[in-house]
Amino acid sequence: MKTVQQNTLSKDKRQKPAIGASFIALSPGNFLVRACVPSLIMQTEHTQSKTPEWFIMVGGSFFILVLGVSASWEADIRWLHFFQAWMYIAAIALGLRRNRWGYFIGASAAGLWDYANIFATTFFFNGLQQLSQWIHTGHLERPDLLIAIPAWFSNLFVVIGCFWGYSRRPGKALGDAGKFLLTFALTTGFFALDMFLFQPRYLGLFPRMLHPHLP
Repeated sequence: MKTVQQNTLSKDKRQKPAIGASFIALSPGNFLVRACVPSLIMQTEHTQSKTPEWFIMVGGSFFILVLGVSASWEADIRWLHFFQAWMYIAAIALGLRRNRWGYFIGASAAGLWDYANIFATTFFFNGLQQLSQWIHTGHLERPDLLIAIPAWFSNLFVVIGCFWGYSRRPGKALGDAGKFLLTFALTTGFFALDMFLFQPRYLGLFPRMLHPHLP
């Protein structure tokens, strides 16, 4: 009888550590930690994976706002800016779906705008001059020129987002270079047609873009 009791007690002693270990593994606090850590990692990865699209959306949306504000100041450029904004709407809509054509449109439209306003016009530099004057005198004389600064950087955001987003796309092909060149040609042609129809005076930008120089 004693032998049976001793055997039973020894079995209980051997089982207690295992039961204790199971309790620790399944304790509510430990379970929450194990459940939350992968969830936090997944949320971080998801946020990081959407960063290029956020660049495109924020930059494109802000530039559309700038186009609207500028058009409210100058009535004769409203139709020009209205159709110009559609390139950015297309880039945002397709970019959010991680479509390569959205990246190509955004990089083409925004890249051309930033390039032109550095090497073919003085618009961006005039904006910097207005900002410096505003800081030193407290008087802003030409807000229509100052707006070039946020416009330029919002386009830069779009360019960064498009190239970054495309670099993370799976299944990139050599033929994408041709598709990008085609998109650039069509986007530039659309912009030129927009100018031709509504503001022909701006068409002089294109010859100057072929001979870039800093002011």
